[in-house]
Amino acid sequence: MFVVLIGCGEDMDGQIPVITKELELPLKENLWIFMMAGQSNMAGRATIEPKDKLTNNRILTINSKNEIIVAKEPLHFYEPSGAGLDCGISFGTEMLKSIPENVSILLIPMAVGGSSITQWINNDTHRGVNLLSNFTQRLKSSQNLGIIKGILWHQGEADAHSENAIQVYEDNMRTLFGKFRTIAGNISLPIVAGKLGSYAVNQTSWDKINESIVAYSLSDEFCEVIETSDLEDKGDRVHFNSNAQRILGKRYAEVMLKWVK
Repeated sequence: MFVVLIGCGEDMDGQIPVITKELELPLKENLWIFMMAGQSNMAGRATIEPKDKLTNNRILTINSKNEIIVAKEPLHFYEPSGAGLDCGISFGTEMLKSIPENVSILLIPMAVGGSSITQWINNDTHRGVNLLSNFTQRLKSSQNLGIIKGILWHQGEADAHSENAIQVYEDNMRTLFGKFRTIAGNISLPIVAGKLGSYAVNQTSWDKINESIVAYSLSDEFCEVIETSDLEDKGDRVHFNSNAQRILGKRYAEVMLKWVK
């Protein structure tokens, strides 16, 4: 089935429609959509190596022109000078091993480096992106083409710089994830959250954020946390390296499969 949407203006709901190139898409029920949200470790800062450039026609994404394309790294386009390998294609590749052969995956990148969870909640503009509005517009337009199956979340480094932000992080997760699910129209939408790494200069603060992430997940039956303590940074003590990003993708998929299967 070929789907070509023409035009790039706003639709009747005020959302920007997804523009596709001439691309064969499955039926709506067979296009599973996953949102990638958070800050730089979800956006990806790792080195893209030759093996990361392999593509699969069943793993799709959107580009900066809002066109659906076959996914290739880097997926995130909000910060071109910092774009690097993220966990998206690794996630998609692992998912394809266990889902029906007639199903394709659409990854929607929307993570912005340095953004705090409060900025997401308040829909602040960060590095030129209105965080929650961007999430809403891209989710709503994508729903015309497929089924929103889950959210991949990795964020918290920005909040670890403030003791006050650390103290309210668990409550802020509850607020933001509630907003995400309301926007999606699904109160049981699965959200998988990754812990911060174990290589930070201010590791004590990062560990406190991780404690909040775990504590929140225990109160939310549709949220689960993936472990990162064994993963390495790229040498800057902030960002996961290439191998870590590939492992992250697999771990996100292993958890998400518990719900979508």
